Amino acid sequence: MSSNFFSSNHLLPPAELIPWLHAKGSLTAMLEVKAQQPLRVERRFEGYRALSLAQKKQLGVQGAMLNRPMLAWVREVQLYGNDARPWVQAQSVFPLPSLTGRARRLQKLKGTPIGYVLFKRSRTLPNQRFIQHSRAGWQRQTRYDWYGRKLLISEIFLPAFLSNLA
Repeated sequence: MSSNFFSSNHLLPPAELIPWLHAKGSLTAMLEVKAQQPLRVERRFEGYRALSLAQKKQLGVQGAMLNRPMLAWVREVQLYGNDARPWVQAQSVFPLPSLTGRARRLQKLKGTPIGYVLFKRSRTLPNQRFIQHSRAGWQRQTRYDWYGRKLLISEIFLPAFLSNLA
């Protein structure tokens, strides 16, 4: 795994958030331990979208394929711990070529946290992670190699979660 910090304003994350940004394995499992209960998943969007140029690059698309339209199954959710406010805003991007065989179930997660599926057989997966500060908060974007399929998971740690760390 490799992690890269980049931020246009050169901010550093709060010290108590760093272990969460660099966590290996299932963030779902870690959040459930912190909440002392299963996460509640609220879906905000689920469906097909065209990949942006940045997403294509993060997924490792190269050459002429960067200029071609590519569709992905996108799922946007908010994760709730033991609070009425969401802890994490997440987006999962599954390029259509990755949704073959058993991976087709990723389109039918409904309220199931993605960590339950991705980390069912392994505690860690090959990945490349990027960390940045956005308007919404500290974000980690991880490209996973899940059984030879590239997936992009983005998680933003929201203010309600940060207040639970203090």
